[in-house]
Amino acid sequence: MYHGAGYRKLGKKSDHRMAMFSNMCNSLIEHERIQTTLPKAKELRRIVERLVTKGKKGDLHNRRQVFSFLRSDDGVEKLFSTIAPRFMSRNGGYTRVLKLANTRYGDGADCALVEFVDYVLPAEKSADEKKKDRATKKEEAKAAKAVSAAKPKKAKAASKITKSGKAGASASMKGSGSRGT
Repeated sequence: MYHGAGYRKLGKKSDHRMAMFSNMCNSLIEHERIQTTLPKAKELRRIVERLVTKGKKGDLHNRRQVFSFLRSDDGVEKLFSTIAPRFMSRNGGYTRVLKLANTRYGDGADCALVEFVDYVLPAEKSADEKKKDRATKKEEAKAAKAVSAAKPKKAKAASKITKSGKAGASASMKGSGSRGT
């Protein structure tokens, strides 16, 4: 029976599972929204909410505890400086899991989005802004090409012949009995 099982094992050993969740937490903190499978998303929510609660306290002890899990200075800094202060007036429920209608193509697994509740989609650029961005990228590419064309090209060195007497053959192949052709 399944009584009393405290968390999802996800078919992984504990070291692999904790490393995976550490990486997923770092990604969620960095991007504030990630896509994963539904069981992983539900389990990730538990872990991230505990980290945000530690971030709200903000003392050195909690910062060290979060770092021992995340192992990323950037992730800890963003969690304590930008994410946790946004949730000071909230007593939990910092993340949401949105089940997606589509499944993963390879194995048909249910997919979900995990995001912070105050996440706002980035604004779409207008057609004029997109056109300007393309034009600036083209100009930068032309400038880079002009700079690289201005540099003198070096002559290519002749192919090296190794101890075995064959071009491209390594010295270890000489006495190993392999053909090395």
